Amino acid sequence: MLSIFLQTLPFFMIIGLGYGAGRTGFFPEEATAWLTKFVFYLALSAMLFRFSANLTLADVLDWNFILAYLWATAFVYGIATAVALVRRVNIQEVAIEAQCAVIGNVGFLGVPMLAMLMGEAAIGWVMIVLAVDLIVFGSLVVILITGTRDGRLSLGILRTVGMGLLKNPMIVSIVLGLTWSGLRLPIPDPINDFVRILGGAATPGALFAIGASLASKSAERPHIAGWLSFCKLVLHPVFVAFAVLVLFEVDPYAGAVMIAAASLPVAGNVFMLAQHYGVAPKRVSSSILISTGAAIVTVSLVIGWVNQLY
Repeated sequence: MLSIFLQTLPFFMIIGLGYGAGRTGFFPEEATAWLTKFVFYLALSAMLFRFSANLTLADVLDWNFILAYLWATAFVYGIATAVALVRRVNIQEVAIEAQCAVIGNVGFLGVPMLAMLMGEAAIGWVMIVLAVDLIVFGSLVVILITGTRDGRLSLGILRTVGMGLLKNPMIVSIVLGLTWSGLRLPIPDPINDFVRILGGAATPGALFAIGASLASKSAERPHIAGWLSFCKLVLHPVFVAFAVLVLFEVDPYAGAVMIAAASLPVAGNVFMLAQHYGVAPKRVSSSILISTGAAIVTVSLVIGWVNQLY
């Protein structure tokens, strides 16, 4: 277990470096925003395209895998929703809290870290988790918030959701890569080197950007943020493990990757949503800060355990 902790530690050290740079003002919020944009639209997209272009849809389209992840994630989503409703929170805040409970930092942290710790074969399964998060639960939170405000589910809401997915570079790069692979088109060496070099910037860039973005966040209402962090770091991987090991027939390696992905801290894009719609951004900010700090220990424990499953 100590060896796994030492392997994950450098990732969190880069996050800590970014946090320190942000807190001291060496890396201001404007610089963080531009770095995040570079990683999100260019470096991470290049990495996802390169990996997906070397896969086929048959390699990763495992319905048992998808159903296991959907079941477990929906179950934890339901728990967080029920607890929020008992506290008499309005539906918009319920949707944001439930999002915090199940949506991990799969894109910026999971893709580079799990590829290095569990092998490049993990990338295909991580991409499926990422796609489910974005397509299913990313759409659900938008529908709940905008539908509550409008009082009905309109075509405009569905159009907003659809355009959001079409404009998401991670979804686009995965689809393009799988399409390229499906057409059996060779990747010319200069293009392959281009996406490899550009994608190589995703790991340090994403980790540094996570840390720098945390520097501007505060831990207000820590009891609620602590509960949501517990949901994300403990309940989510526990129920995913139950789905993988008991309820569904999932390949041991793929299941291990799914559990590891479920153990990741709250994603930064939940904060972007909360800020965009003006729904509990400080609560989300606290959840990201607390869950990322605790993940230094919890993610190492989970990865150390799942490595014994395959």
